[in-house]
Order: sequence, then structure tokens, then C-alpha cells
Amino acid sequence: MGEQKQEDHGSNGTEDEIKEYGMTDLEDPIREHRIHLMTIIGEIEGHDVLPNTSKATKYEHVLPKLAEIEENHDVDGLLLLLNTMGGDVESGLAIAEMVASMSKPSVSLVLGGSHSIGVPLAVSTDYSFIVPTGTMVIHPVRLNGLTIGAPQTYDYFQQIQDRITGFVSSHCRIEQKRLEELMLNTGMLTKDLGTVLVGKQTVEEGLINEVGGIRQALGKLHALIDESKASTVEK
Repeated sequence: MGEQKQEDHGSNGTEDEIKEYGMTDLEDPIREHRIHLMTIIGEIEGHDVLPNTSKATKYEHVLPKLAEIEENHDVDGLLLLLNTMGGDVESGLAIAEMVASMSKPSVSLVLGGSHSIGVPLAVSTDYSFIVPTGTMVIHPVRLNGLTIGAPQTYDYFQQIQDRITGFVSSHCRIEQKRLEELMLNTGMLTKDLGTVLVGKQTVEEGLINEVGGIRQALGKLHALIDESKASTVEK
């Protein structure tokens, strides 16, 4: 009876984590790999709490979990599923920087879309995929609330944008100059600046590594884990 209770508790814990945070562990008994699945869904919430009616990813949940994955010797890799409209710039960049700094192999998969600050998140992993119908929207930085019409404000905007374009260009094949051109494109969005890239266009521009789905993403991550373990054994 005691063992049965322990198993039930573990199952409930996994279900609660999926329901609350969109996270779970995937175990491959044949390859003996344990992969942590993390989702970035809806809007990335920053210091301001979004309404309960909004789908949101809270960065204060994601950052500790990434630290736990990095320190957990039982976890071999990270699979990041993305379907986000973007959100808070500082919070999105914080998550992207943390993913990029991890020693564990990581792969991202863009599903519905990875827009705005979702772009740095998509390229922060060791390898990236996008489904054929997935989209990425690249546009300039925006600030909500009161802004002061002074040169310092425009300098601040430029600094934030440089941080984003610098991060993205250093983690994929697109050049920073080309990324800025896509951001400031006036010919695609009727009421806005920017560019919408779909599926293979993101690969052609050098943002994403490959078009594919969950099978390809998991296959690549297993291969990266095998390479990492082989490298560790050689050392």
C-alpha cells in the first residue's frame, strides 16, 4: 500500500507540473536519456502581472527551473517548445540568456509562432526547428506607458534593440545588419514596421536551423546528448 501511494503521488506531481507550468520530463528507456520539456506559451510576463484571462509564461517560474535542470545530473537535455506572441523584453532576454548559457544540450521547436522577443528565445538553444506553418514576426522594440520625448529616450530604445539584435545574430546565422533591415521593413505590415517569416523563410534568412516537427526535434536532441556523453567519456 505504501509503494502504491508513492507512485500515485509522483504521477500527480507530474500532472500538476504540466498543468501549472507546461513542463514535464520525457524518458527514453532504450537510449537511457531523460529530457526536460519546457513550453513558452502565450505572452511572456514580466514584472507586471497579466490578467487571468491571458495565457502567459512567468519568467520567475522559468528561471529557477532552468537552474534546476542545469544542476540535475539525471536530466540530459532540454526541449523548448515555443508558441508565443512575445512580451516583456527584459524577461524574455533573461530566459534566452540563461538557456544559451546552459551546459546541457538543448533544442527549440517553434510551433504556432515565436514573435518579437520570442525570436531570441527560439535561437537561444544549440539547435532550432520550426514547423512548416510556424511564423516569426520581427519588429522594432516598443515601450508601454508614458515616455519622454527626449534624445535620451531614443538612445534607450536603440540600446535595447541593439541588445536583442546582438544576441540573435550571435546565436544563429543571420547578420545583425540583415536583422535590422527586417525589423524596419515598411512594405509588409500595413500599420507597423517589421517582417513576418513563415516556415522555411526563417531557415533561408538564417534564423532557424531546420524545418521540422517534434520527431525531428527529439531526434536531434538525442543525437546531441549522445555527442555530449561521448565527449565526456573521452575527457
